[in-house]
Amino acid sequence: MPGGRLTQQERQQIALGLADGLAYAEIARRLDRPTSTVTREVMRNGGPTAYRADLAHRATERRTRRRRQAAPRGAEAPEQAYGRDAEAVREYEELFTTVMMASGMPTMAARVMACLTLADSGSLTASELVQRLQVSPASVSKAIAFLESQAFVRREQGERRRERYVVDDDIWYQSMMASARAIAQVVETARKGVGVLGPGTPAGARLENVARFLDFVSESTARAAEQAREILHTKPGAPAGAAD
Repeated sequence: MPGGRLTQQERQQIALGLADGLAYAEIARRLDRPTSTVTREVMRNGGPTAYRADLAHRATERRTRRRRQAAPRGAEAPEQAYGRDAEAVREYEELFTTVMMASGMPTMAARVMACLTLADSGSLTASELVQRLQVSPASVSKAIAFLESQAFVRREQGERRRERYVVDDDIWYQSMMASARAIAQVVETARKGVGVLGPGTPAGARLENVARFLDFVSESTARAAEQAREILHTKPGAPAGAAD
């Protein structure tokens, strides 16, 4: 199986595969690449409907140049805590970001979410995010605003009045509960539509089916989140060998 970065020709093959409606796994098989490589490539470059091989190739070259400029000559990758492999961590962060994007999260919000989740502290300041991601403060601020709206991030007052953005186990619970509440609002709206259109009409019956289905999903989501929080929510202790 070939390694290294995707070539421009491979990106053209990915674009052709998407145009033909092929699944990521099939495109990856034809390229003799991991499916995750193709998925990450497509999601970070516009998604399946907007992917263009030439734009994706230029974007990758720009990212590579930015990384080289950000790292001083001769500098080695920063030492990782717990003896982690720095390159493996970087690749995993890209994979995590891709999965978040595939779930519908905007690109920068997904990058910030991955950065916060993979930080051992589970929290970073805006300036730390800017430094780690090599993006503008405005980009971080916009991403944080989105993540807060989805209950993925909460704020804490840090030292010198600097806000810290936190991702922890309870955040996922809060996000699931926010999702359940949002679905419940759709249920309420659908049932209002039944009254307007009439329960005996095709459109009214369709809305009633929507309401019943989503009502079940909302209640099940909230109940599962509550149960999981009660059973699984523990504070892990710091493993031995942690770096200072």
